[in-house]
Amino acid sequence: MKVGITDVAARAQVSEATVSRVINRRQGVSKKTRDAVEQAMAELGYERQTQGQLVAVVTGFVSNPFFADVAERIESALAPHGLKTVLCPAFPGGVPEPEFISALVDKGVAAVVFLSASNTLEGADTDTYEMLRQRRVPYVGINGVFADGVPTPVFSTDDVLAAELAVDHLHRLGHRRIGMASGPSGNHPADRRVRGFLAAMARRGIEDAERWVIRQSYSVEGGQAAVAPLLAQGATAIVAASDYMALGAIRGIRRQGRSVPDDVSVVGYDGSAITEFTDPPLTTVRQPADRLALEVGRSVLALVGGREVPDGELLFDPELVIRATTAPPPGE
Repeated sequence: MKVGITDVAARAQVSEATVSRVINRRQGVSKKTRDAVEQAMAELGYERQTQGQLVAVVTGFVSNPFFADVAERIESALAPHGLKTVLCPAFPGGVPEPEFISALVDKGVAAVVFLSASNTLEGADTDTYEMLRQRRVPYVGINGVFADGVPTPVFSTDDVLAAELAVDHLHRLGHRRIGMASGPSGNHPADRRVRGFLAAMARRGIEDAERWVIRQSYSVEGGQAAVAPLLAQGATAIVAASDYMALGAIRGIRRQGRSVPDDVSVVGYDGSAITEFTDPPLTTVRQPADRLALEVGRSVLALVGGREVPDGELLFDPELVIRATTAPPPGE
């Protein structure tokens, strides 16, 4: 026999309206009462209905094809189970992340996915996460661990391995003066890629690799700006921290009268589909968008259903995709 809201209300000795507020994670219910309702649901085997509930996907990079692809795949994973994805573009100058989340929580959001949002930033404000915990709204992260002391599931591409794959490919081609156009300091994925780059260079006997790292914004302009100092040092290859930065690096190289890959090789990162059609097609380290989104979808469904998901970070291996922007250095 199916357990309904009336049964839960009777077991917890509260009104049906109170049970409804607990199910939809609304305010106005004391912790003692909320715990009693949750216990009654567990004892009776009541299953939360997810039809029509919302899952917020928060990202500051909605214009980047990779993040749009991941968000679309998350939607595909959740839609068959009655959950509807809402994309929240929380970029600088727009609606702040806490406002997006606060507004959606008041509407009964089922879960929140931080897609390279505040979870990527060192020293991020934890008030939003605390509010979600108090309202019992589950949340997960993609490509960035949360601030210290915030236990939650995180699903990330192995940035250290990504840097190793790029350096190994270029080193095998004969490059020794390899530069890196990195993202900004304090961004967890950028910092990890830099650590991976430095370790990969050190393993190959390349000393003083720090001088080959240029920090810039995750943008075409950032990649272009990183080119001049790297070429001034004699770099014959550039590892970019994103495909957008790689495209900017190619533009910067060409504006200096050089060609890709005859004079300088370039490797991107993300692996969005459009990189296959650039001129020349971009060699890149592809993030496993399909596997990331699938695991996030499974975890959100489990958390919304009241089941446990292990806290901590789960790493996924990236893949090197060799195309036409890499070649042996000039003279070899």
